[in-house]
Amino acid sequence: MSDEVANLVHDLSSRTRRTRKSAQSALVDIGAPAVTRLLPLLDGPPTSTGRRALDVLTRMGETAVPVLQDIRRSGPGRLRRPALQALADIGGGEVLSDRDRDAVERLVHVKLLDEDPEPLSVSSWIAFPADCLDALADGFGLYDLKPATVAMGLSAVSHKENAIRGIVGQEPGEGDVHGDDVAYRVFISPEFQGWRLMYGDAFMREYTGLEAVEEFSRYCEEAQFFSIDPMENSHVWRVARQGEVIRGYSTYGDPEWIGDPLPFERKFIDAEPDSHIAPADIAQYSAGVTDAHDAAFQLSFDPLSVRKSNMRGHGWLATTHPNVPNARFRGALRF
Repeated sequence: MSDEVANLVHDLSSRTRRTRKSAQSALVDIGAPAVTRLLPLLDGPPTSTGRRALDVLTRMGETAVPVLQDIRRSGPGRLRRPALQALADIGGGEVLSDRDRDAVERLVHVKLLDEDPEPLSVSSWIAFPADCLDALADGFGLYDLKPATVAMGLSAVSHKENAIRGIVGQEPGEGDVHGDDVAYRVFISPEFQGWRLMYGDAFMREYTGLEAVEEFSRYCEEAQFFSIDPMENSHVWRVARQGEVIRGYSTYGDPEWIGDPLPFERKFIDAEPDSHIAPADIAQYSAGVTDAHDAAFQLSFDPLSVRKSNMRGHGWLATTHPNVPNARFRGALRF
């Protein structure tokens, strides 16, 4: 068995796709005896072979968990870190020991003491006044808020599991507001110039930020949605106040515009040819601002402007269902 496992692990780096796939399937079938041979491939910088090894471990699922938990308790030391990563990818925080969960929490707090935030995503986000987070959590329904670095939050909602369907034990009617029996994980950024930004790939796509922005504004007076798709050259932005969209633009929308131009748009619409505004901007924005970055810069905060100097406080991870804590979501997060 030992030689068979060693040969299969070696085949994970084969140049032949069929050989690699066959090795992965065989290792999944072998299960627990292969775990300690796979873990060293997860140590060090990410590689394609390491990703295949992690895929094998996650496909093993519960079969691999007892071995990984034993390594976390007893070593060997060189395998403890990759064992923690594998456990998080297999079962999230729910398969970690209390000791490991406490260690992760301490690491997060250490990182937050002097965080230099990485750039925020510019795909889709919702902006809302920073001081209404508590009202939003109570009114809209955000649960299990956990402090998070920007790197941690973005990896959680963009690269790891951020939607759980078919929630066990859900009461009749519970969760209907947020998509029947689906729980989403979202990231709420630190405060930037009086605003916080919310991210969540599945939440924005399936619940849709366009719907959420209206609901957010019922609890925050105002909320804004922005979406940019460089592949389609598409820009979307909307402003909602007290539950109603008052202004919006969508590149391919029907209608393209919603509501009357806002004051920051009028400076382009009403500009005279001899004004200080560039002629190109006057021409581009003759009906209103079409660029979501420009709209975000004027209305709240543009994610492209993230700096340590304009950041206050820290970010939060949260879920949209009271019965689904962050620990239920699978995935080893960056810090």
